[in-house]
Amino acid sequence: MGDGAGGTRTSAAGGLPAWLSPVWLVLGAIISVQLGAAYAKSLFALTDPTAVAWLRMAAAALIFWVFARPRLRGRTWPEWRVVIGYGIALATMNWAIYQSFARIPIGLAVTIEFLGPLGVAIAGSRRARDLIWVTLAGIGVVLLGVFPATVDWIGIGFALLAGAAWAGYIVLSGPTGAAWEGVTGVSVGSVVGAVVFLVPGVLAGGTSLWQPQVVWLAVAVGVLSSVIPYGLEMVARRRIPAGVFGILMSIEPAAAALAALLVLGEQLSWVELVAMACVIVASVGSTRTLAKAPALNE
Repeated sequence: MGDGAGGTRTSAAGGLPAWLSPVWLVLGAIISVQLGAAYAKSLFALTDPTAVAWLRMAAAALIFWVFARPRLRGRTWPEWRVVIGYGIALATMNWAIYQSFARIPIGLAVTIEFLGPLGVAIAGSRRARDLIWVTLAGIGVVLLGVFPATVDWIGIGFALLAGAAWAGYIVLSGPTGAAWEGVTGVSVGSVVGAVVFLVPGVLAGGTSLWQPQVVWLAVAVGVLSSVIPYGLEMVARRRIPAGVFGILMSIEPAAAALAALLVLGEQLSWVELVAMACVIVASVGSTRTLAKAPALNE
């Protein structure tokens, strides 16, 4: 954009326009992911959630592959092993959260799913104060059990499975990035996930899977939920401290609830909103604690 002087203002951080802060990139990624989730749920009236999950994986895998063109020859078994695990974790996370969306509100599902990365963050700290954040997150979960409003225990179980897969995805991201340069890791991992869920996705969808409306919306979901956020986060992570990134990601449950409200008209009860607030505050608190540790100083 012009700055009024015939040129383009850029920041000192890697040539980004001054107005395009890395914070906005992360927020854009979060909004994109959650809008994709809301539109994905709108497809469940047309075809099975497993079919929608597979179509999203397949679309994202194809787009990533075209752009990355990963080098496969000469790879060692340890490299393949880590990317296969990464791909399975990624696919399981996507499939399980869609199964959860089909049963409980998106905001609630993402709140529960967020316990996975929160657990990874807290496990990386040996500070006693982090027990506060564990307790707070636990209070949020207990509230859902004591005051069940729209609770479906199968939906909650799938959200917990998605959270566990998200934790595995986080743990495997480092080794995958080290073994597979650039975006080749996520490209190959996406293909692995699409292959793993190929048969379940096609069988679950049947003929409804190939409706033009389903295919095009699923491709849009793949772009919104995978391609755009990955690209934005990849740029942002080079220019933003890990602690700030983690705090921004902590608003994901709230963004999910807002997207579901705007796109689907889903509303949460006061209990679910309080539980969400507990998890968000716990995530921000644990992230701030970890950000002060020397290992995360950037």
